[in-house]
This record gives sequence, C-alpha cells and structure tokens, in this order.
Amino acid sequence: MTRAQGTIFKRLSISVYILLAVVLQPTFATAQTSPSVDQIAEGMQRHDAEQAKELKHYEATRHYQVQYKGLGTLMAKMDVEVTFDSDSGKSLKIVSQSGSKLLCDKVLKRAVSSEMEASKDKASTALTRANYEFKLLGTEQLDERQAYILQVDPLRETKFLYRGKIWVDAADYAVARIEAEPAKNPSFWISSTRIQHTNSKTNGVWLPSKNRSESKIRLGGSAVLTIDYGTYHVTLAGQPDTPRAGE
Repeated sequence: MTRAQGTIFKRLSISVYILLAVVLQPTFATAQTSPSVDQIAEGMQRHDAEQAKELKHYEATRHYQVQYKGLGTLMAKMDVEVTFDSDSGKSLKIVSQSGSKLLCDKVLKRAVSSEMEASKDKASTALTRANYEFKLLGTEQLDERQAYILQVDPLRETKFLYRGKIWVDAADYAVARIEAEPAKNPSFWISSTRIQHTNSKTNGVWLPSKNRSESKIRLGGSAVLTIDYGTYHVTLAGQPDTPRAGE
C-alpha cells in the first residue's frame, strides 16, 4: 500500500466513524429519554379517559367482508351503520348483506354481536394493568409519527383479550396499531387467528380504521375477515350536534 492510499483509507475510516456517530446519536438519545413502560401504560389510560370526556357522538358506515378458501370458496359482505353517543353508548345496525348466508350468520353477524357485548363492559377489555402485562420493546416511526412498541400479555384467557404487540403514539399515547392473537381460541374449529388492526386520528380523536383477521380452519383452508370502518362524522364536547343522515 502506498502512502497516498494509506492516507485515503485513513480519511475514509475517520469519515465512517463520524457518520456512525451522527446516525447513532439520535437513537441513543431517544432510548435515554423514552418513558418507562409504567409511564406509557398510565399515558394510555389517561388518553382514554380524556377522549371519553371529549367525544360526544360519531356515526359511520362500516364495510365487513369475509372470504373462505379451502374446501371450496365462499364470500360474504355486510354493511353496518354504527352510532356512538356519550349518553346512550354504541349501537350497530345491519343495513345490507350479500353472498354466503352461512358466512353472514356464522362470522359477520357474530363479529357485530361480539363488539356490542364487549362495549358493555369496557373495563374488562381495556388495555390497562388490570388486564395486561406490558413490556417495552422499542420505538419506531409509524406513519411519520414516533411510536412506542409494547409486548402485551393478558392476565387471564378470555375471548375479548389478546396477546401480541401494540404501537402507542408517542405524542397522544393512543394505540395506533395492533398485531396480536386472541388470548382464548374463539372456536374448536379454528386452529389459530392473527389480527392486524389500525386506529387513526379523526377530528382530534383516535378511532378504528382497518382490521384484518386471518383464521386457520382445522378441517382445511383459511378465512380472512376485513373491516373497513368508513368515514366518521364526529361531534366533540361543546360542539353543536352533527345532523344525522336524512335529516
């Protein structure tokens, strides 16, 4: 190696060290300033309480679809009007359905009724220390916003709890994304279920956006359930009531 080549490699080495220092420094700083898992859990609970006070009313039309592939192919669709009111709670009304009657009755209608059942006892399904054990896994950019990634493990096995990972928005402490499986298998005929769920911010509040659940069937094949939560019409505390459709 010539002296000139040695000088070049030396300068390159120094440049690499400088580059690594610049790249790694923000990561180190973030790790140092990240809140504890207890603080994140408290932040989520505080966010839910504040949003419950702020959110007065919303309406939307959801689009459900389920497709089974295995011993044949079946598909069904259903549109559901959802209304939430801070005084009376949530209501869901099926406005249309098509496709396989079996899938409509056994999958889509059950999904609607299960949500109604869960909404009547929010304390037992909430992401709190009373229902889950939390572990902080790290941080990540999610839709250009910083998020904390938590491992969540249910303290008991019920059909409305789950185990997996959640992404908590670092600014609002709202759950932005979930990747999980049910804590309790919902049916003997299902061997496993993977859930992907996203929430998004609408008019200042975080509400469900998309859901995809894929279940493996013991007799063969799989069923994929998707929910598009539609466009929300939101009314916050202190705002005039939003006119309902048809008024």
